[in-house]
Amino acid sequence: MAFISINGQELHYEDSGGDGPALLLLHGFLFDHTMFAEQIAQLAPTYRCIAVDTRGFGSTVWDGQPFTLYDVVSDCIGLLDALGISKVTIIGMSQGAYAAVRLAIRHPERLVALVLMSTRKDILSEEFQANYATLRDQWGRTDNQAFFVDSLMSLLIGPRDHFEAYWQQWRARWEAFDHQHMFHTINALLSKEILTDEQISSITVPVFSIHGMDDHGTPVALADQLYALFPNGKGKVRVAGAAHAVSLTHHAEIYPPLRAFLDQYVLNAPKG
Repeated sequence: MAFISINGQELHYEDSGGDGPALLLLHGFLFDHTMFAEQIAQLAPTYRCIAVDTRGFGSTVWDGQPFTLYDVVSDCIGLLDALGISKVTIIGMSQGAYAAVRLAIRHPERLVALVLMSTRKDILSEEFQANYATLRDQWGRTDNQAFFVDSLMSLLIGPRDHFEAYWQQWRARWEAFDHQHMFHTINALLSKEILTDEQISSITVPVFSIHGMDDHGTPVALADQLYALFPNGKGKVRVAGAAHAVSLTHHAEIYPPLRAFLDQYVLNAPKG
């Protein structure tokens, strides 16, 4: 396990090493860097894979203070600087993709390409805000905790009868997620500003989009709307039977097109 002090946090990350082009993998909400284990195993012989646990998740020692997605961006830039990496391709899933898009807007000189999984065009939704505020406020403080966990596992991973192994893999970690962690990590999502179409269209690096067709929390139509704004979109994959955590549950289906994108647009790009 590798730790590094960045912005007052003890960030935990895994670095496969090597001389290949650098990939930074940013996990989704409630997950950690291990959700990309299959991608790293397949890509590491060719690419330098760096997977980080963002604030509030995994083994990162977070200071417990409120933070925003831009703090996550700052942590990522600090990690890349410490590792001597000037340019990187980001593979971001959900929350990780929200941070990746913001990093691309603020630090365009650091990006080679973007792979966005299970993310969408921002919208203002009172229902979304209210549902997640309820989860934030009641997490760990109600007799219905099992209901919250089951609901999140169904939404993010998919039906238990189809994905029992992944339910077993993540359930204990989610049950151990305490109120403070839930409160501040959800606030980081709820407080994100709505990016304008102009901001998104300013991202000119190659972009690849991956999304589950059964992602009910992040409808694929919103992923398509986001993808349409990128001037350099290079393809999208829509996976039948996949819910939100498509990189976890359908790694075999997404690997061939993901690898093809990386080999075409990243492998021969200037190294950082």
